[in-house]
Amino acid sequence: MHRTSPRLTRILACAALPLALVLAGCSSDSGDDDKKAKDDKEKGASSSASPGGDSAGSGSGVEQPQNVEAARFAKLPTACGSISKRTVGNLLPAAKPKEGTAGKSSDLLARANCSWNSLDDNGVKGSQYRWMDVSYLRFDSEQALNLSGEQRAKDGFGKELAKAQGTKGATDLKTSAASGVGDEAQAVVYKLRKTDADFSYATIVARTGNVVITLTYNGTGYAGAQNPKAEDITKGAIGAAKDAVASVAAINKDAGAPPSKGASPKPSTAPDTKAS
Repeated sequence: MHRTSPRLTRILACAALPLALVLAGCSSDSGDDDKKAKDDKEKGASSSASPGGDSAGSGSGVEQPQNVEAARFAKLPTACGSISKRTVGNLLPAAKPKEGTAGKSSDLLARANCSWNSLDDNGVKGSQYRWMDVSYLRFDSEQALNLSGEQRAKDGFGKELAKAQGTKGATDLKTSAASGVGDEAQAVVYKLRKTDADFSYATIVARTGNVVITLTYNGTGYAGAQNPKAEDITKGAIGAAKDAVASVAAINKDAGAPPSKGASPKPSTAPDTKAS
């Protein structure tokens, strides 16, 4: 009897099986190749997502905010103490209270203000009324916006100046530079009629570093008293504004802040505008 060789027996056995079993059992090397390819693929994907790999977003070219210089001034003075007693006495001789009235502020490091009013009654010669207010706005540097406090204050200076120039009902309005007041300053002078009287106004908008100061001084004469001259009102406002600028430098001196260009080393001597 003829014997079939073992190799032929295996071939015949495979031929007798269904096709699906043949592919699974008689071609075992193919499964190993597929598994290896799958493992290699997963391994490669893991490598590309690792922190050290060239994953998407790495080196994407998104510009990061640059470092901007710190704001020059970190503090604001107490508004009602920022104008010297001598200046207040000259400009508002009958001020009550003499120390002024502080305005409300939710953040005294960012904004502060104070106001004074004075009614000097001279009997048959009439009365002289004066009003003054000063406000401070301090701007911090903004890293996220890549803007320094000084840059932001320059923008704030323009806005405050525009407000003064846009005073409703103002007449004979003129704007001129106010020399010697901070880093930059403008004087807005005008007339305004209210309470049946003609008032002379002077608003000084000044910037010292990252702080914007707005100081307004005005007055009128009642009961036949002569109205103050616009020149005297303007001169008084500029003198008080110099006090305000000097106060910002003084309150920040202990913190090591450099003095502001144009700041007055001493409180100014404002002219006496009391009616004669």
